[in-house]
Amino acid sequence: MRNYKDSYTPDTRHFADFLSANCFGDYYTRTGLDLKFRELLTFVILASLGGVESQLKAHITGNIRVGNDRAKLISVVTLLVPYIGYPCSLNALSAINETAPYKEK
Repeated sequence: MRNYKDSYTPDTRHFADFLSANCFGDYYTRTGLDLKFRELLTFVILASLGGVESQLKAHITGNIRVGNDRAKLISVVTLLVPYIGYPCSLNALSAINETAPYKEK
């Protein structure tokens, strides 16, 4: 979020302030869930919504940073298929592939 505000034009920067204060200021700083689990839940919610690929990719990056690797995210999407359907699942897989590409071991 440090540089996120820079992606907004001067007349829309207040949206970055809203997002930062509300989502990351209020919800992400609450107790009860650790950051790793909170990021994973956010990924699940965004994948389930569909049509929010930009935010989904940002939270894939967030998941990778906190230790939820590509394999875990793919396992989660696999679990979600019967609940969110193939379109949302395939969009989530595509976002994972773009954000955290497969690497041969």
